[in-house]
Amino acid sequence: MSEELNREISRRRTFAIISHPDAGKTTLTENLLLYSGAIRISGSVTAKKGQKHAASDWMSMEQERGISITSSALQFEYEDHVINLLDTPGHEDFSEDTYRTLMAVDSAVMVLDAAKGVEAQTRKLFAVCRERGIPIFTFINKMDRPYQDPYDLIDEVESVLGIIAVPMTWPVGEPGDFRGVYERQSQSVHVFERTAGNKHKAALTTGGPDDKNIKELVGIKAQERLIHDMELVEDGMHSFDQNEFRQGEMTPVFFGSALTHFGVENFMQHFIKMAPKPRPQETSLGTLPPESASFSGFVYKIQANMDKSHRDRVAFIRVVSGKFERGMKATHVRLKRDIKMAYPCRLFGGERHTIDDAFPGDVMGLVNPGIFKIGDVISAGQPFAIKRFPVFSPETFVSVTLPDPSKRKGFTKGIKQLGEEGVIQVFYPEGGHAHPIVAAVGQLQFDVFFARMEEEYSVPLNREPLPYSLCRWVDPQGYQPQSTDLLKRVRDSEEHLAVLFQGEWEVEYAMRQYEGLKLLNAPSGLENIWQSQD
Repeated sequence: MSEELNREISRRRTFAIISHPDAGKTTLTENLLLYSGAIRISGSVTAKKGQKHAASDWMSMEQERGISITSSALQFEYEDHVINLLDTPGHEDFSEDTYRTLMAVDSAVMVLDAAKGVEAQTRKLFAVCRERGIPIFTFINKMDRPYQDPYDLIDEVESVLGIIAVPMTWPVGEPGDFRGVYERQSQSVHVFERTAGNKHKAALTTGGPDDKNIKELVGIKAQERLIHDMELVEDGMHSFDQNEFRQGEMTPVFFGSALTHFGVENFMQHFIKMAPKPRPQETSLGTLPPESASFSGFVYKIQANMDKSHRDRVAFIRVVSGKFERGMKATHVRLKRDIKMAYPCRLFGGERHTIDDAFPGDVMGLVNPGIFKIGDVISAGQPFAIKRFPVFSPETFVSVTLPDPSKRKGFTKGIKQLGEEGVIQVFYPEGGHAHPIVAAVGQLQFDVFFARMEEEYSVPLNREPLPYSLCRWVDPQGYQPQSTDLLKRVRDSEEHLAVLFQGEWEVEYAMRQYEGLKLLNAPSGLENIWQSQD
């Protein structure tokens, strides 16, 4: 292993931020960029006219609504560390995009609303992280507003999520008057002052819990409460154990306010010391360490039209091992052919910058001329496969029609590309003459699909809601379709046979009615845990 490769791997930290919608994930992302120096002014996450939008939100609908609805990749440096932040959608309709992103990270930051605690979407994403063995940090946000008792929040994390929670910082002040944090390791109090419009770093004063200047800043009541709280915390809570954290059994907890920037830099300083460097990748050939000499990576996301000047598609590739160098050749394992990667780029929200090299943990973009699919492996060494990405069964279905036949080419292109991204799933009724059916987990996905078809492909569409709520794929080894049966048979974009149902009762009826019918939650063959290389 070269000295350069070892050094660069040690510098990398690749993580995702997960949360329930509105817990403050995008605001925290902006703060991390602000404190790293990647941006000078924190972007607004509200859709007020004339305000700067969040740097990580590049899509027009994200900027209008002030929410994240697609995952992005951001790279920045902080104290000689290279941070790869894989921002994810917070809205539950885009869980599949988030799940794919979690396949490409080494740790995760779980953001909680201090007033609401552990919410439904947080539990789902936490479960995925735990299943993958991803170490989890907890950032309890919105401490500048009325919040639950910190002891109750710690207890809720432990009882609901089944993980040991260890506070690394502790809030100073009262609900509605959050002044700063006490850092347990350094035994120091960090008192912050808000800045105009919350656009810049918060001014900071540091001292010991008993210092006179701290008492003057926070008041004697808050100081006495802090000293009392620290006695209870030190006597009654677990000590932090790095091994338990790395094994996913313990989460370090940080308190703060991403909106006012209070406590964010305290978190960042702990994060770079505690977060794991790029981890080995489990493959069909065994465990592949990042220090392996040969370059390899996998596609975890495809995005169309990030650059409005070119209207192309970009494949997001997580580097798994070795050093990538611009212009090098590697094998596209699924296609069994060599490709030359002449124009790799680094992604920063909607911007892209050509790069000369990349190392394990990094995310790079390659223009996709239609050869990449999610899960594809690129390897300059021995070919291998990675574990399959999850496939979600859609719950809402709409038939789409094209009012202007002259836009057929754009319609076909848009349907294909947005389906590849995973914005929607596309089905075609058996027979080939009926209108295509687009399917999604929830309504927001449809809003994004129809808006992007009109904005990016200049194709407005008519829609007709369909009464179905379930999709099940048919095992080709079992039931053979008959022209007389009453099943709503469709083909997905890969020509797999599936059936649409109005509810579970209809599934149960079909299983009784049609002998040999075997229904699957994913296309046939996905029961194999390894990504197909056929």
